[in-house]
Amino acid sequence: MNQSVLIQAIIYLASGVVFVPIAKRLGLGSVLGYLLAGIVIGPAVLGLVGDEGQDIMHFAEFGVIIMLFLVGLELEPERLWKLRMPVLGLGGLQVLLTAVLTGGLSMLTGLPWQPSLALGMILAMSSTAIVLQTLNEKGLMNTAAGQNTFAVLLFQDIAVIPILAIMPLLATYPVATETDAHAHPSLLDGLPGWLRPFAVVGAVLALVLIGRYVMGPVFRIIARTGLREVFIATALLMVAAISVLMEMVGLSPALGAFVAGVVLANSEYKHELESDIDPFKGLLLGLFFISVGAAINFDLIMENPLRVIGIVLAVMVAKALVLAGLGKWFGLQTDQNLLFSLGLCQVGEFAFVLFSFATQNGILSQEVVDLMTAVVAISMGLTPLVFLLNEKVLLPRLGTKEAVEREQDVIEEKNAVIVAGFGRYGNIVGRFLRANKIGTTVLDFDSDRVDILRKLGMKVYYGDASRYDLLKSAGAEEAKLLIIALDSPEKVLELVETAKKHFPHLKLLVRAADREDAYDLLEAGIAHVYRETVDSSLRMGVDAMTMLGFRAYPSQRAARLFLKHDEKNLAGLVAVRHDRKQYMTSARQRIRELEQLLSSDDKDRWLKDVEDGWDPETLRNEVRQMKL
Repeated sequence: MNQSVLIQAIIYLASGVVFVPIAKRLGLGSVLGYLLAGIVIGPAVLGLVGDEGQDIMHFAEFGVIIMLFLVGLELEPERLWKLRMPVLGLGGLQVLLTAVLTGGLSMLTGLPWQPSLALGMILAMSSTAIVLQTLNEKGLMNTAAGQNTFAVLLFQDIAVIPILAIMPLLATYPVATETDAHAHPSLLDGLPGWLRPFAVVGAVLALVLIGRYVMGPVFRIIARTGLREVFIATALLMVAAISVLMEMVGLSPALGAFVAGVVLANSEYKHELESDIDPFKGLLLGLFFISVGAAINFDLIMENPLRVIGIVLAVMVAKALVLAGLGKWFGLQTDQNLLFSLGLCQVGEFAFVLFSFATQNGILSQEVVDLMTAVVAISMGLTPLVFLLNEKVLLPRLGTKEAVEREQDVIEEKNAVIVAGFGRYGNIVGRFLRANKIGTTVLDFDSDRVDILRKLGMKVYYGDASRYDLLKSAGAEEAKLLIIALDSPEKVLELVETAKKHFPHLKLLVRAADREDAYDLLEAGIAHVYRETVDSSLRMGVDAMTMLGFRAYPSQRAARLFLKHDEKNLAGLVAVRHDRKQYMTSARQRIRELEQLLSSDDKDRWLKDVEDGWDPETLRNEVRQMKL
């Protein structure tokens, strides 16, 4: 179907706009939404796009390159050095073992060892685009599984270089003579074999030197113009030029973009580059995934559905088993290992590039490439569903197995205060009380956190504080206060119920993550509810007022008055929280009342608490200035 660029743009953008929100609404993630959009507009369903979709895919692959540039910007060289063990060890073993296993399975189907080895190396790759985007969407990049996943994906991008070097040695079919319309002239053509490695190393060194010493001054000059669009154009030009340079010396464009990002990670323009380029990354990645969905050959799948599905499952299971074994060997907990192994079990987008290279160099037959292209596309399409299966089915049953099997600690002390939960909130409360010589018994249900805190010399006991037997052994019968600072709102309410039922004498001081949690706790009859962000927010407001010239005492008084009235409103709005219309009406009225109260208090402030109104520090500064 011959279409104008404008019509193609409308089709692709409209499909994304329709299917991505639906997929997100169903909890499937944006990646699956883009893939579904591609399937629907592709030849298999509506036929709105045809062969021109391959051209769009080549263009949209730039989104993967931009993504790796942004990943490099986030990864400072010091952090990259810290990841050297998982990158070389975990990543290297994953590629090696997966290539051997999948290559062996290919040989069992009757393929010669040369194409089997090539196929094994290609299938060892995972989808950088899908996995990193999914982990970022779910906020899992900073977990142990997220960091190890990134290390493996980074090694896979590096491994593309030796794979491309090895593949021509495995040629068994006639070499294709067609020229690739998307290929760039090579800087290595005409160079003797011994000189080519030096040319490659020279190109990488040039990239590093230009990024470190040239791009900073260039961005500085562009920034002085004050034209944001020129800055954006310069950033995109830099990424595109790096990609072309890497292709011209036979390296992965994505790897070159990643190296450039790492070099610029300490640049003063790092954050501006991120904010300016990120929208292009999201749009181009979306186009790439739509193109992948449109490229799936459903005719081939329908001819041999069991064969195709069998290969897909065999590849994904084989990769997952290798990854799970390595994850366990490298010390990942069960929940993290599930995320790590299932997240990387698909085949990646670079497989499409490597299949094209293998066909042109007579390594794989066109029949095998057509079949495996469908396999790769389906494995990528299944990835969001695998993440969903892990999150909704496997983790609730298997992810907490180790934590449940670990025995609760024997508590050897009894104090007036019990702190349940020693995370970011409970940690501060507990350390403050201990610093003031107040005995506290600390309970936490995160085994990793307990181990780390013990190594830091803190006395923390492992166990589920919502259990009656643990509270009793922690001395709840003799204690005076129970401070509840758990992360899970559900666990907080469970512990509140247990404490009120079995230890009614305890005074409960309970953390609330937000206003909705505070409503739940007030409905449960808790008198002392502490929203975790309120005090620090008001303290920042007080500092802002004093920096603007207001005196300290009136500012602090206004904050106390605001807090008092806000807590009164919180208690008053509980009764109408489930009636949205009445809730909004009541909330607006209370906001107006608070503004009027603060305004009237400001007028009457000098008539009340006159002596308390003096701000000694401000007066001292004024006296000093008068003396000068």
